[in-house]
Amino acid sequence: MNQHYRETRKIDPTKGSILPDGTPNNADRVEIGPTQLAFREWEAANLTLPNLPTMRRYRWERLTQHVVDRGYGGLLMFDPLNIRYATDSTNMQLWNSHNPFRAVLICADGYMVIWDYKNSPFLSEFNPLVREQRSGADLFYFDRGDKVDVAADIFANEVRILIEAHSEGNKRLAVDKIMLHGLRALEAQGFDVKDGEEVTEKSRSIKGPDEILAMRCASHACETSVRAMEDFARLSVPNGQTSEDDIWAIMHAENVRRGGEWIETRLLSSGPRTNPWFQECGPRITQPNEIIAFDTDLIGSYGICVDISRTWWIGPDKPRADMIYAMQHGVEHIETNMQMLKPGVMIPELSAGTHVLDPQFQAGKYGCLMHGVGLCDEWPLVAYPDHAVAGAYDYPLEAGMVLCVEALVQPEGGDFAIKLEDQVLITEDGFENLTKYPHDPALMGN
Repeated sequence: MNQHYRETRKIDPTKGSILPDGTPNNADRVEIGPTQLAFREWEAANLTLPNLPTMRRYRWERLTQHVVDRGYGGLLMFDPLNIRYATDSTNMQLWNSHNPFRAVLICADGYMVIWDYKNSPFLSEFNPLVREQRSGADLFYFDRGDKVDVAADIFANEVRILIEAHSEGNKRLAVDKIMLHGLRALEAQGFDVKDGEEVTEKSRSIKGPDEILAMRCASHACETSVRAMEDFARLSVPNGQTSEDDIWAIMHAENVRRGGEWIETRLLSSGPRTNPWFQECGPRITQPNEIIAFDTDLIGSYGICVDISRTWWIGPDKPRADMIYAMQHGVEHIETNMQMLKPGVMIPELSAGTHVLDPQFQAGKYGCLMHGVGLCDEWPLVAYPDHAVAGAYDYPLEAGMVLCVEALVQPEGGDFAIKLEDQVLITEDGFENLTKYPHDPALMGN
């Protein structure tokens, strides 16, 4: 009986050397990705997997084109999500978000360089679009102490040399987020620093075909995780010993089991803690005959954000009439606003044409009407009319955008809130609601 290690370490030896998403069929590969469980569930659901090498090239080409279109010499990124978009590589994402040690430069000719943690340059070597791996972008005080300015000068000089070699010395440099000493060092090298967030947000706003396939897979994995959380809540809440944290932990675990990455918030609350909204989940023991509401804010499979909200009634009694009305009103709000979505509609038109919540719900309505979503919550934001700023979002919707359509229905001073949110793709002739998770039948009055 001869069994080789090259076979046993594969995710599925029957799939050959390359998986359907274009990645190596190797459970030990460097890049993180979906698990065997996720692949089985997607196959059972007849989902088409994205081709990741094609998706990576699409993103790289979009970023490069946006640099060229603006007449910039390059784009320098420190935001972990922008780095993920540019390279599809990760490295301690949450730690990196408050200790910025990674950076990526895309020059006007497309030459891409990553500065990574000094002991892990190999983490992006799977992607041939990343032409060099370096270190030295860690420009924060904890790591550099009183010599952070020296490190910043060295880093900025490297950027200057690369721009001279690959961008004909064009020193109009877009930068997304940078530490203070880094900005000063770039300016000392003669760079004219431009708004890199504008570049990256616009680049990320239009999803390519493979990104949409990845989002469909991530949505399926998220909703499967939510189903496990709902099943647990309905089974466990009646015992009188189940906390909000206990319920939320189920979705965390199920997300990770499918190759998901993290959850950006802790927005699950129960009973009277749902109003006012934005109380994060805690040790409160959930009770029968109460509402549980949540917002996933989940970074899932392929690093894709799935941002949906649902509100459940946990019986055994029926919910009150005012709760049912608020739920139906929230569903109407989302479904009516969704009908406005199609290419060419200007964002201010969405604000002006919104379904209007009842007066009793106006003070507690959500912070925005809709927002973009991709690797996280992204540009654009669609404001309610009373919060809209003239000129901030004078852009049309385009096919390939994905918007989360929001509803928060909470009576002022009340003892409950209804939180709902669907993730919606803008198509060539309208929209497609990517969110399939049903609304709670009891709160819908059924």
